[in-house]
Amino acid sequence: MPLDPPAVEESAAQTAAPRYRWHHKLGGLLFVIVCFELGVFLAVFPWLDSWDVNWIAGFSPKVHQLWMNYYVRGAISGLGLVDLYISFVEVFRLRRFAAPRP
Repeated sequence: MPLDPPAVEESAAQTAAPRYRWHHKLGGLLFVIVCFELGVFLAVFPWLDSWDVNWIAGFSPKVHQLWMNYYVRGAISGLGLVDLYISFVEVFRLRRFAAPRP
């Protein structure tokens, strides 16, 4: 049973590799850089001495007590580690912008 021309065109369009432009590549690279920097900041900053010297910690005594809690610090550091994981996964996904090899 022969395929009609529109069906052939649709199947060819579906199998064609997507064409990435420079702004797609730049956006992917910037996403990796921002995720990495944010992840390092969130993983390290809660354990520095400057953590308790900000306006959030001085808002009220209850907020200060919560802010200085090690579980809260660990949760924020955990978010930083998740962000680092996302950046490393995206580094490997940047290969999608490479030209396919024949």
